[in-house]
Amino acid sequence: MQQGTHPWLAQQRVHYGQPAAPLVRGEAQAAGARRVFVTTTRSLSAGPLVAGCIEALGDAFADKFDAIAAHSPREAVIEGAARLREAQADLVVAIGGGSVIDATKVMLQAVWYGIDTTAGLRAIVGGRHRGGADPGAWDADPQALRMVAVPTTLSAAEFSNVAGVTDTARGLKQMYTHPLAVPKAVILDPAATLDTPERLLLSTGMRAMDHAVERWCAIRPLPFGDALSLQAMKMLAAGLPRLKAAPQDLQARSDCQVAMWLSLLPQSAGVPFGASHGIGYILGGAYGVPHGETSCVTLPAVLEWNEPVNGERQKAIAEALGRPGERAGPVLRAFVRALGLPWRLRDVGIAREQLPQIAGRYDGTGPIAANPRPVSSPADIVEILELAW
Repeated sequence: MQQGTHPWLAQQRVHYGQPAAPLVRGEAQAAGARRVFVTTTRSLSAGPLVAGCIEALGDAFADKFDAIAAHSPREAVIEGAARLREAQADLVVAIGGGSVIDATKVMLQAVWYGIDTTAGLRAIVGGRHRGGADPGAWDADPQALRMVAVPTTLSAAEFSNVAGVTDTARGLKQMYTHPLAVPKAVILDPAATLDTPERLLLSTGMRAMDHAVERWCAIRPLPFGDALSLQAMKMLAAGLPRLKAAPQDLQARSDCQVAMWLSLLPQSAGVPFGASHGIGYILGGAYGVPHGETSCVTLPAVLEWNEPVNGERQKAIAEALGRPGERAGPVLRAFVRALGLPWRLRDVGIAREQLPQIAGRYDGTGPIAANPRPVSSPADIVEILELAW
């Protein structure tokens, strides 16, 4: 008999298939917010989405911080937290992809705990604060300053209380968590993704596929996670090709947004990732490969390497992608190629001679340690990387 406790995220609402600007205004009014701070990225800062949300906020708009780069560098987190303090904000609206949303989660924690240097962030890595790492411990450390998220990619960062922020000096992605770091409300506006470059949007869709596939294959699966992961795979398998074929199809975009929402919900139940995510963290933090693209190249290879231990389980993946009876790894690689995305490490700038160096960065922790087929040495990681190269 399976036993456990399922925590729920401190997320009050998810709006879907609706325009962002009026919902941002409504969330600010519902929160009684008088000073709303907007976080975003420079590529979106002057565009219609951010402008429309700021206009909708009216006199409640306090300030904007847009210097958030890919992989959420710690320097941007500290700079943004300083601006957030100066603004005396009572609500934050994060508009952007996973880097913006993750950076904002840690900006909040820097404000809550009075952290004003990058070195100071080390004290709270992994939930080492009174809030802790339990996503269901809402009352452990009550905080009034919260976030509303308007995602523009399919990375699904807004459905997690965990954030990845990069220590750029060491090329190391570190995880920060707090039960109230998760956005209190999420606005899934399909039109908010229209200005996102196709390669970025589709590759973050593959990131969502990676969430679903690795959780389906997890060492500790749960019925809750299985149901969500399988449905997410099916919706992404149908929705991403539709999105590529008809970029103005808002229904396809909305379907992919709902699918990426489903793909991340098993995280709160404790269903772990595997080596695809873990190797992706190394490639992103140390080599600058966008996280969506790491999933494109690592996930098929990890499936192939894991096949001796979970080949039967993988059959459902191939079936969800419309290729029943075939091997999941090659099916997924063909799916990535059909989307016009990079499918080999060499396509994202990784040279073959770098593979041992990449493998040597594994420290025995993180998602790689939870891979279905145990990874016992850097040599095992090199085998996976060779399959991906």
